[in-house]
Amino acid sequence: MNQIMSWFTDKLAPGMQKIFSNPWVGAVASAMQKILPFILVGSVVSIYNVFVRYIPSLPDMSFVNTFSFGMMSLIVSFMVAYFGMVELDHPKYTITAGLTSLTVFLMALCPTMATLVKNAATGKTELTITDINFLGGSGLFIAIIVALIVMVIFHFYAKLHVLENSASMPDFVCEWINNIIPMTLIYLVFGITVFTLGFDLVGFINMVFQPIVDIGQSLPGFVIICFLYVLLYSVGISAWSLNAIVKPILMAGIAANAELALAGGQPIHIVTTETIFTTALIAMGGLGGTLPLNFLMLFKCKSKKLKTMGKICLAPSVFNINEPLVYGAPIVFNPLLMIPMWMNSVVGALIIWFIMRAGFLNIPAGVNNISRIPAPICTWLTTDDYRAFFWFFILFAIYALICYPFLMKYDKQLVKEEQEKETVKKPL
Repeated sequence: MNQIMSWFTDKLAPGMQKIFSNPWVGAVASAMQKILPFILVGSVVSIYNVFVRYIPSLPDMSFVNTFSFGMMSLIVSFMVAYFGMVELDHPKYTITAGLTSLTVFLMALCPTMATLVKNAATGKTELTITDINFLGGSGLFIAIIVALIVMVIFHFYAKLHVLENSASMPDFVCEWINNIIPMTLIYLVFGITVFTLGFDLVGFINMVFQPIVDIGQSLPGFVIICFLYVLLYSVGISAWSLNAIVKPILMAGIAANAELALAGGQPIHIVTTETIFTTALIAMGGLGGTLPLNFLMLFKCKSKKLKTMGKICLAPSVFNINEPLVYGAPIVFNPLLMIPMWMNSVVGALIIWFIMRAGFLNIPAGVNNISRIPAPICTWLTTDDYRAFFWFFILFAIYALICYPFLMKYDKQLVKEEQEKETVKKPL
């Protein structure tokens, strides 16, 4: 076990930190964090729609979701390029790169989401938007790729140091030129590709990433994603670092579910942020299903440390926040508590997959980020299914059974250590 923990400490953790500290990955990760307010706005409407189901007379508020969460890819196209310039230390190009990326993203989508229609009154041919789905979750991969290409061009141009500190012309003129040159190059590259050559950029990017989405939306992909979040967390790496890679898959899944539900169909994509986090089933009390562990610490442990931590961490755990528990118990780099946390992530993912596939629990049909509401209330609101209460308590019991033997062994170790310390303190 010591060798395994040494490998985690000396090899895995530093290696993963190096990957996620890469500026290109960091830009995507930062963008995914910054779109949270727009997701939360969409979540408010999703909660509202649960009540609309029972009170049909309530007004339709879907337009709020359409122009918040429904514009997610548009926002991400700006954010990734913006934070890319921040990460690559080109502060002069942040806004310009972001806006260029946003407008080029729209350029790339034109043949897909727009058609040319002849106006009968004027005789002129006009561009008419026929499909805005690609501005939401459906276009997320396209937005990220476009933004990364924009980042590459601005990055290499910035490294040329063209017209820097030029004494022959004013600073603002130098700044204009240094923005115009990479912008013009970017517009020409994308314009020629999309309009002159007629290359289906959207179709090509979707084709390249479809196998990744398919794997991510499969049972093995679901289990791996849930496990990786917990694995990184348990070795002291922010689990949110994984969002740069995983979030587009999760967002595309919930966006597709929302479209299916809007069309009167049934959601089919289980691998979403809502399923993993917001239902608080897999992430019950936080990543790794640690809420039962917290209760066991409070009521079953004899060591002063664990009973105290059980009291301190209970309130955050009820609201699905387990950082105090993970770092206070601690779970991080503690094999006796890391192992059940890993097991919970896998067992929980398997159970949720099969009960949702079997129709015993609704698959989330809309964007929802209300995991800070105590479960199982957030579980019910996210799935719009009263069976959520039943499955919450079933999983609570399963997680508790998994954690119990490991926690009791750790508790015995701490009790022994505390007794030894008390013995040393006693005067002879």
